[in-house]
Amino acid sequence: MKIPCQGLLFDNDGVLVDSDAGVDQAWSRWARERGLPAEEVTAMVHGRRSADTVALLVDDPAERPEALAEIDRLEIEAAALTTALPGALDLLTALPQGSWAIVTSGVTALARARLTAAGLPLPPVLITADDVAHGKPAPDGYRAAAEKLGLDPATAVVFEDSVAGATAGATAGAYVIGVGPRGLDTDASVVVPDLRGLTWQDGVLDLTAARLLRS
Repeated sequence: MKIPCQGLLFDNDGVLVDSDAGVDQAWSRWARERGLPAEEVTAMVHGRRSADTVALLVDDPAERPEALAEIDRLEIEAAALTTALPGALDLLTALPQGSWAIVTSGVTALARARLTAAGLPLPPVLITADDVAHGKPAPDGYRAAAEKLGLDPATAVVFEDSVAGATAGATAGAYVIGVGPRGLDTDASVVVPDLRGLTWQDGVLDLTAARLLRS
């Protein structure tokens, strides 16, 4: 399978890095401190900005800034638990500058901390929760990344592991590839377990050597 495209746009968590341990640790502690069911909270956070999750869970708007600052602090503290997902380092280090970006629901400090802990390169373009008025599933982040790369979103491939993220990529006009078990819950027509075997060269993403969970 070969997909013509001019750039690659990656979600971070669940696509490039495995941050699940840190996410579970931080959000479970945050939930317990507020008398919320930790398992239900950790199940709903993937693909969302922390500000959007806090807005759903904290009824009093006056309490949200403190609650948001607390979860952002806890997640950054837990970033050291982050590891790179298979294939991420090989693919990213083979990509030319200006051909890829990361679009994440995390704040900038958290995204950088997780990438550093995982030993992955910082992207030429990084769009975070701090850079958009509307987080995923809104397409703002992917549109902004494509613009910074000088691309039409319709010529880009988005890699996502969450329903919200895949919706954002598709709404932006990009071709979406799902990643990992959560990727099977998205509407992506192609889903890979990870980024192993993927290559990009001369405007073509080659999945010939990749294992496919759905195609």
